[in-house]
Amino acid sequence: MQLLTLPPSPGLATSIRATAQVFADPSSQALLAHLQQVAPSDASVLIIGQTGTGKELVARHVHSLSARRDKPFVAVNCGAFSETLVEAELFGHEKGAFTGALTAKAGWFEEADGGTLFLDEIGDLPLPIQVKLLRVLQEREVVRLGSRKSIKINVRVLAATNVQLERAINAGHFREDLYYRLNVVSLVLKPLRERPGDILPLIRHFIAEYSRRLGHGEVTLDAQAQRKLLDYSWPGNIRELENVIHHTLLICRNPVIDVQDLHLSNFRIERQDLSQDSAPQTAEALLEKAFVQLLEQAQGDVHEKVEAALLRTAYRYASCNQVHTASLLGLSRNVTRSLLIRIGELVVNKRRGALSTRDGRVVNLST
Repeated sequence: MQLLTLPPSPGLATSIRATAQVFADPSSQALLAHLQQVAPSDASVLIIGQTGTGKELVARHVHSLSARRDKPFVAVNCGAFSETLVEAELFGHEKGAFTGALTAKAGWFEEADGGTLFLDEIGDLPLPIQVKLLRVLQEREVVRLGSRKSIKINVRVLAATNVQLERAINAGHFREDLYYRLNVVSLVLKPLRERPGDILPLIRHFIAEYSRRLGHGEVTLDAQAQRKLLDYSWPGNIRELENVIHHTLLICRNPVIDVQDLHLSNFRIERQDLSQDSAPQTAEALLEKAFVQLLEQAQGDVHEKVEAALLRTAYRYASCNQVHTASLLGLSRNVTRSLLIRIGELVVNKRRGALSTRDGRVVNLST
């Protein structure tokens, strides 16, 4: 079994990305074999998977198996920058190119020269930047914002997405030519619930890791706790599993973890419920009945009601995390945020320049 982890970071800071990846399940082993075949090349790779499935770890492993392994690996979250800043961040800028540009600065493409640039959440890139990115990939050169001079670059691009780019293309949100430029090779990471053989090795890894960080001795799981963790559906994938283990070890004072020590969301559906053959048909039948009832009301706003109900349910299912909601719905975070604002789940406070929930809590734009 192969274990991948992110480079060490100070403290116990958490994020939405996975910090560990294993290849124990047969489907994961097949993915690893495919990865090892394509990694030594310079081909662009599109990594597809839900939030928290370990896309950055896979990208780092591709880099480590390539001839560029001794050169920089630069990871950029395309959804972390505003539309006005993303161009300068990716391609660099000259002094005075915009207000606040007090000095010239190289962009991430230049920083990754000779190595690998990992573009996470590629589906969140605005269309004008997609055009410029396509040109950079074709010409192998960048032009800094505020400059007319091109700079040659030698960068392998790996991109990742948690949305279905084919849908984004059909909706006019993503360029088809850029998609084919990035998708020379695709690596698909299944949700954690679809690779159950990875769950127990990950649990053991996180127990060992957080026991060490928190100064505990050896900690183990009893049989019931282990079965509960194996039966859970893990909608937040590896990141959620890590958070559950971290929280458990923060409150557990015994060397053996039991079911009472585990805190899993009551609003989640366990994998054993999803595995029943009748579950998809039952869900569809229930939806059809609800749709018929709405249509019989003949108020002409069925689509609006259905969309709003789906958005509200997904948002609360994801514990009011916009990134996770977007992943569940197969949309970009920006589109999801706009829809949540439209249905009133998020409120724009123009005076404070911030978003808040309906009950007044300020929303962190990175989640």
